[in-house]
Amino acid sequence: MHRFFVSPGQIDREKHMVTITGPDVNHIRNVLRMKPGEELDVTDGQDGREYRCAVRSFGENAVDCELRFVREEGVELPSRIHLFQGLPKADKMELIVQKAVELGVYRILPVETKRCIVKLDEKKAESRTARWQQISESAAKQSRRGIIPEVTKPLQFRKALELAEGMDLKLIPYELAEGMEKTRQLIESARPGQDVAVFIGPEGGFDEEEIREAAERGIEPITLGKRILRTETAPLAVLSWLMYRLEP
Repeated sequence: MHRFFVSPGQIDREKHMVTITGPDVNHIRNVLRMKPGEELDVTDGQDGREYRCAVRSFGENAVDCELRFVREEGVELPSRIHLFQGLPKADKMELIVQKAVELGVYRILPVETKRCIVKLDEKKAESRTARWQQISESAAKQSRRGIIPEVTKPLQFRKALELAEGMDLKLIPYELAEGMEKTRQLIESARPGQDVAVFIGPEGGFDEEEIREAAERGIEPITLGKRILRTETAPLAVLSWLMYRLEP
């Protein structure tokens, strides 16, 4: 079943109507070649509800659909996981965004750290962020998410620390950290309703001063085992563990 995201104002529950606009109109009409009567799913990207609809008619810039029923059960994790990802090289960030969304991340915040090789000016940052947001939306549709996780513009490390300060559980995998039992205890302490911050370093990892600053703000250094994971592998390992812990 094909899934599309709409704004809450495009859903009229009283009239049993949903109106789809924007680029999805061309996709439904010319790529999928859907016909009146064929069914699709929509979500407003906020409360996780899924609306089963049937195409009623095509306008020049809209697809009008009949609302058939609402599925109330949520598909989102019961905690909000915020991934603070050190900017990696090449297209690794695209892979990270795609897989993190599939694994249930709530928000992705690219972070410029001391060892980042990639340096983005304002124009490139806007362009890359728009691209990453497109990938997030595509991955959300494919994995039947109830929301489209936000990908923010890149921010400085200290700003990232400030944003994470009020979160309930804060983790930072670090290659020099020891004690797998501590890692298990911290990840398994995650509870529904919490905001969880996960910091991942770029190629080359975090600088020792960055780890010290993070620890001073209550962000716990953890180990992910005896093997060194790539920057695109580490977030998937942590997110998979958290998903296993939190999935109801």
